[in-house]
Amino acid sequence: HLGSSPEPGDVTVFTWTSTGNQWTRAQVESLVGAGRVDDLSRRLCSRMSFGTAGLRAPMGAGFNRINDLTVIQSTQGLYSYLCRYFADFSSRGVVVGFDTRGQEESGCSSHRLAKLTAAVLLSRDVPVHLFSSFVPTPYVPYAVKKLRAAAGVMITASHNPKEDNGYKVYWCNGAQIASPHDKEILRCIEEQLEPWSASCWDVGLVDRCSLRTDPLTQINSCYMDELASLCFHRDLNSSSPLKFVHSSFHGVGHAFVQQAFRVFGFPPPIAVPEQKDPDPNFSSVRCPNPEEGESVLELSLLLAERENARVVLATDPDADRLAVAEKCGWKVFTGNEMAALLGWWMFFTWKENHPEPADAQSIYMLATTVSSKILQAFARIEGFHFEETLPGFKWIGNRIHELSKTGSRVIFSFEESIGFLCGDTVLDKDGVSSAAVVAEMAAYLHNKNLSLIQQLHNIYQTYGYHVSKTSYVVCNDPPTIQRIFSRIRNFDGSGSYPKTCGGVQIVHVRDVTTGYDSSQPDLRSVLPVSRSSHMITFTLKNGVVATLRTSGTEPKIKYYTEFCAAPGQRSAPRFCLTELSPRLSSTDETDFQPPSHSC
Repeated sequence: HLGSSPEPGDVTVFTWTSTGNQWTRAQVESLVGAGRVDDLSRRLCSRMSFGTAGLRAPMGAGFNRINDLTVIQSTQGLYSYLCRYFADFSSRGVVVGFDTRGQEESGCSSHRLAKLTAAVLLSRDVPVHLFSSFVPTPYVPYAVKKLRAAAGVMITASHNPKEDNGYKVYWCNGAQIASPHDKEILRCIEEQLEPWSASCWDVGLVDRCSLRTDPLTQINSCYMDELASLCFHRDLNSSSPLKFVHSSFHGVGHAFVQQAFRVFGFPPPIAVPEQKDPDPNFSSVRCPNPEEGESVLELSLLLAERENARVVLATDPDADRLAVAEKCGWKVFTGNEMAALLGWWMFFTWKENHPEPADAQSIYMLATTVSSKILQAFARIEGFHFEETLPGFKWIGNRIHELSKTGSRVIFSFEESIGFLCGDTVLDKDGVSSAAVVAEMAAYLHNKNLSLIQQLHNIYQTYGYHVSKTSYVVCNDPPTIQRIFSRIRNFDGSGSYPKTCGGVQIVHVRDVTTGYDSSQPDLRSVLPVSRSSHMITFTLKNGVVATLRTSGTEPKIKYYTEFCAAPGQRSAPRFCLTELSPRLSSTDETDFQPPSHSC
């Protein structure tokens, strides 16, 4: 424990039992020796909880960080819950994958943490399908379904800063865990925090135990075979003069995107040499998130200029997200813009094989509620179904699974943060398959003398212009975030929300954190209540929809604004959304950083 009001040098620390990792133990001993009580309190007096992407935190010593001990504890809790839930757990087993992250000062790497995850399960005679090498995140949920495993674990922090790592859990349906499983797993973790035995620390167990199998060859082969179902113009692809550049952002994506291109009949894309190999320090980029746009795509765009390549594709470090840029003064597409193109393409290719209008009644497209409403506009005109979910692909993945049980098929899903899923083979966003689909779409349009940008404007002319602005501010102080949202919920007195924004009347407010929705007769939100994070949506009188929410993976307050014009409107709206974006605060707090797109 931490003593009450301790003096420097007079600190009693809760025992840090990381006996299997000398680096994290040394970190705690150093903090004790320096009398850094506040830092010790932050590390040892709170635990991680499941967010929109599982457990995610900085690597290092402490119960609120990703390290050997917290991964062992998490896996013990996962094991206990799966034992209670599945009678056949001991035969189904768990899939475990990892990316290329690592941190020298804590001795933590994704590969080591994956081996520790496997060791805990193997020590209890549970079969483990542990990939022998790094894989894209979508390979884990795909393998869970293909191998009929009880669950899957992916060690990754996706596009987060290099200091972070994560523990992402998939359910037996191949979708990320959602309530009540997440809460029950956390309860099981807290019931048994002490590592069961020395075997839990034994990373060599994966090489000795016969219950460990390596699914890499089988899963990669099956994935690429099924990827071919998304290819509709292979002959055209093989003869296309278009050239593509691909960056894997120092992550896992290089070899897998190259294979995907070959499946579609393309030659491999030109790789950015400085970024194609794994590097846990992400040395050539200030931020490993391609969503940040042109500022982090500089090497890709320079290479494309030299090679006269028309399209740049960038997968994030775990290859579940995809950024796209096109040569035309280099337009970097937002997630919403690329979703408009991919949604159009997936319906266009589906309709080529299903010419009867009635067939559209069996298909769906999905998007998170903070994403563009462009798919809704498609659905109203074309006659298929559209649904919204809460933010996070775990909601999309689980909804795809539910719809599949009714005989319905989801042909495209997305979230605005450049997360796309073409088809329903994987129940999570997938940058590898999306890269190949974008390449085929670009080649098809090029054959019609159209660019991606021109086709985007064609889509807007048909379905109505959808103009959006999305950004964020960084706030590293949770109490400050709490005060901001409390003020919004009590703006003009208790329980009173703002009535105007940027001088425009607010006509509806939806707060999924509290379950309130002023647009509903019973004032209750149709979307599920989600108390684990803040999210408030304002509908303005002029048609703008603005949402303010906290990130589930980073210390950010995000905002999303969109204006949706009526179908058939031939000109883009002539106003700026900047002034209509929610004004976060007039606070004097110094913890804020402006939305400068920094990590």
